[in-house]
Amino acid sequence: MIAVLRNRRFAALFGAQVSSLAATGLLTVALALVAVRLDPEGAAGIIATALTIRIAVYVVVSPLASAVLAGRSTRAVLVSADLVRFVVAVALVFATAPWQLYLGIVALQFASAVFTPTYQAVIPRVLPDERDYTAAQSLSRLAYDLESLLSPPLAALLVLVLPPQSLFAITALGFAGSAAAVLLSRIHQQVGSTTEPVARRILRGLGILLRVRGPRFAALLDAATATVYATVLVSSVVLLIDAGADPGDPSRELAIVLVAFGVGSIGVALALPLLLKAFADTTIMVFGSVLATVTLALTSVVAANSALSTAVLAGLWFALGGASSAVSTPSARLIRRDVEPEQHAAVFAARFSTSHAWYAITYPIAGAVGTLVGPSTATAILASLAGAVVIVAVVTRPSRSVADG
Repeated sequence: MIAVLRNRRFAALFGAQVSSLAATGLLTVALALVAVRLDPEGAAGIIATALTIRIAVYVVVSPLASAVLAGRSTRAVLVSADLVRFVVAVALVFATAPWQLYLGIVALQFASAVFTPTYQAVIPRVLPDERDYTAAQSLSRLAYDLESLLSPPLAALLVLVLPPQSLFAITALGFAGSAAAVLLSRIHQQVGSTTEPVARRILRGLGILLRVRGPRFAALLDAATATVYATVLVSSVVLLIDAGADPGDPSRELAIVLVAFGVGSIGVALALPLLLKAFADTTIMVFGSVLATVTLALTSVVAANSALSTAVLAGLWFALGGASSAVSTPSARLIRRDVEPEQHAAVFAARFSTSHAWYAITYPIAGAVGTLVGPSTATAILASLAGAVVIVAVVTRPSRSVADG
């Protein structure tokens, strides 16, 4: 898997992704810490509003940006997005009111909604070989998981010696590093095709996503991934407190279960290059979705019967981590296989939008339903949603896959 980094262009782009992810991870922690500093009593509301803004911008902006930027230099688009994020992160150092955080989040997520699908679309061109592309997807997943594991403790160490708002300055350095790495890659591809009017290009990616079986299959199973992350990110603390963790400080138990989730995800990501030689990628994705459904249902049952403990939840979260990696890591291969290269940017942008739209459904279920009737019921509903989506995806499953040749 590491051998793919011998490709200098991909190695530079992967460096850009890692730098961008590290900056984004620190940014998330910085927002939470600064929100508490600005308004201790209303911090939860500020954070919830910021997350809502984040999802809304992703859903709306990504397909629009892909259409408007079609024909532009990929390198110029990526560097411009990083420079916008750099400037906004520096400006947030001086934020003194929640509305300034919200405005900064809009600008940052706007740039991220441009950067991420553009990056995803250029990788198949940089790595035309199927095995290299599979290794790249596993490396990408590994980077995401390591970021989620390392960003919180890194931020915690930094705030021991720096004020929370200084994290925004360090975040800015991460975005600057990403821009520098993109320039070093010397990529020269264009973003998508310009043969259609902008209005039609806006709908082109979504049309392909709905019409072509491979991308549609991936977009459907994004719902299963969304149910997993909604449960892990929203319900972990409540479930741990129900399991006996200290309500005043469940940080130790939370760290244990989140590490278990990350280890499960990393383990599957490392194994996927070998697994995809033996099994069709759609088979692995279905297996991951079923595992997610069963694990969520089991979590609900165990919680309802007051049988949860930190160790039990860590085991369940380990399975959810592996399930999410099995679903999401191979999915880009379906787009690479079934979509013409000039349409990659539009389709990746459309999927980026639809995948976040699922979170607009799953987060409220985990949060609002969990608050009203308890996390076990919310988790049961999410398990039902995941199961229903798996059934639809299997019925409409592509007749062949990458592994089938």
